[in-house]
Amino acid sequence: MIKSPQEIAVMAEAGRLLAAVFTMLDGVDFNGMTTMQVNDMVEDYIVNNLKARPASKGQYNYEYVLNCSINEVVCHGVPSNDEVMKNGDIVNFDITLEKNGYIADSSKTYMIGEVSGAAKRLVRTTYEALWRGIKAVRPGATLGDIGFAIEKHAKKNGYTVVREYCGHGIGREMHEEPNVMHFGRPSHGLKLREGMVFTIEPMINQGKHTTVTLDDGWTVVTTDGKLSAQFEHTIAVTKTGYQVLTLRPDEKPNAK
Repeated sequence: MIKSPQEIAVMAEAGRLLAAVFTMLDGVDFNGMTTMQVNDMVEDYIVNNLKARPASKGQYNYEYVLNCSINEVVCHGVPSNDEVMKNGDIVNFDITLEKNGYIADSSKTYMIGEVSGAAKRLVRTTYEALWRGIKAVRPGATLGDIGFAIEKHAKKNGYTVVREYCGHGIGREMHEEPNVMHFGRPSHGLKLREGMVFTIEPMINQGKHTTVTLDDGWTVVTTDGKLSAQFEHTIAVTKTGYQVLTLRPDEKPNAK
């Protein structure tokens, strides 16, 4: 569970490369593209430009390099040649990358074309909730502190937090201990220690927090058909706080 400074440095390099994938995607016009086209673009960029490995491909018999979750899809959306993104959609791309034996994991929700004010507000609030959780990270804090900070911000804005899916430890394996819930009670749960590395990845819904998995066995959607948004970063606990290993160039440096 605890990573050495050398291991965290290797993970930070994987995180830097993964951030570059999202920078590449920032310049793409997704309107009219299929989700499979994005999958193939990302695979080519990771393998040929970054000389790294898409860590999701082959995990749990999954054939693709990313999840693409559109509108009411909460998480684990599967790329398809038939799924075309269009003006007004919101879509989360969840991508993992392995370099030198260690994995980084991150996701970002994109707004395509002219998006409704309600959708913009949901996306903005979800991103803010992620950072509320990140800023709760420090040695001696608890996992409950992270979850409480996220849910408090979501509830204040009239949203709900998905409870069935959570963040996770990460390192040589994509999913390690501990589980990082996005709701909780202050001062409860596992106490954070320097060297822990895990993801924080809240899924925030417009309506009910409940979800259902579709017949493909992967795609998770809101039960009421309302929108869901998600953002994710890989975080290391430092001596005095946190380091965001997947921080993107368009974000303010928040290591401390």
